Amino acid sequence: MKLEEIIAAVDGQILVAPTSELNLVYGCASDLMSDVLNLIHPRTLLITGLVNVQSIRTAEMADLPAVLFVRGKFPPPETLELAKEVEIAVMVSPYRMFDCCGKLFQAGLRGLGKV
Repeated sequence: MKLEEIIAAVDGQILVAPTSELNLVYGCASDLMSDVLNLIHPRTLLITGLVNVQSIRTAEMADLPAVLFVRGKFPPPETLELAKEVEIAVMVSPYRMFDCCGKLFQAGLRGLGKV
């Protein structure tokens, strides 16, 4: 999915634009960053309500190109600055995590399957 499709599906907005065009295939939803590190796969969107810099650091370590913050939470300036620095796209959505996942799945984003 392209970022524009993700934004349309979850009524979101882009806070940090990607430096190149992204085509995401998978989604990973968690507020536990240790769980995210166990689910590393390229072209995966991180969906979380954790808006501090740890979410961006985790995305960077897991080589995830984009983060979607849910529940209408806006990250603080330091989180956005880090995202720009490490070139990770950042989006926000007013929906709760479960709703975002359902909308994105209906729009074509897939999960990573069984653990």
